[in-house]
Amino acid sequence: MNIWTDLRDFFFPRLCVACGKRLLKGEEGLCLSCSSSLPYTYIYNKEGNEMEQCFWGRFPIVRASSLFYYTKGGNVARVLYAMKYHNRKRLCVKMGEWLGHALLPSGFFEGIDCLLPVPLFRSRQRERGYNQSELLAQGIARKTHLPLCNNALYRVRNNATQTHKSGYARWQNVQGLFRVTSGADCLKGKHILLVDDVLTTGATLVACADALSTIEGIRISIVTLAWAK
Repeated sequence: MNIWTDLRDFFFPRLCVACGKRLLKGEEGLCLSCSSSLPYTYIYNKEGNEMEQCFWGRFPIVRASSLFYYTKGGNVARVLYAMKYHNRKRLCVKMGEWLGHALLPSGFFEGIDCLLPVPLFRSRQRERGYNQSELLAQGIARKTHLPLCNNALYRVRNNATQTHKSGYARWQNVQGLFRVTSGADCLKGKHILLVDDVLTTGATLVACADALSTIEGIRISIVTLAWAK
C-alpha cells in the first residue's frame, strides 16, 4: 500500500473523464464500465477499409486505421476533450498503449519505420504544455517498440480551430499548414506512420502528407485514436 497515493486519492479523488465516478486503484482516466463500453471500429488492418477510402484521390497512403468511433457528446469525445484541454498527460499515453496493444496482433505496424505525431504550433504547445498526439505516439511506441520522429515536420501557423468548420472550410484552413525540416532527410525511403488523436475530414492529415511528399521515396500510413465516421 502506498500511503501517499492513498492520501492523494482521498483529498484529490481521481474521477472518470466519461461518467465522473471515482476511479478505483488500477484505473486510469476511465472507469472499467466506461472503458468496456467504448465503440471499437474493428477495422484494424483490413485492406481497403472505409477509413482508407477517406484518403483515396487525395493522397496515396499505404494503410489507415483507428481504434474507436467518435460521436459528438459520447464517451470517446469526452476522452479526447480531457486529453486536449484537461492536462491529462497520463491518459494520452495510456490511450496510445491501448491503441498499440489492440492493433499489434493484426500486423498493422509491420514494415513501419517510425512514428510521426502531428505537430502543434509552438505557441499552442507552450500554452498547453504538451502535444496530445505526441504523447499518444509515445504510448504506441511502448507497445510496438517503434521509434518516434518529432523533428521532421513543423506547423507553420496557429490555424483556427477546425471544430465548427464545414468540410470545405477545413480544407481551406490547412492549406500549406506544415513544412518539413532539414532533419527530414533521415526519412528518405522510409515508411512512416502519422499519428493523430481524431480523424474528421482528413484535412489536417492530408496537409501533413502533402508536406512530407517532398521527401524522396517516403511511404505514409495513418493511425488515429478515434474516427468521426
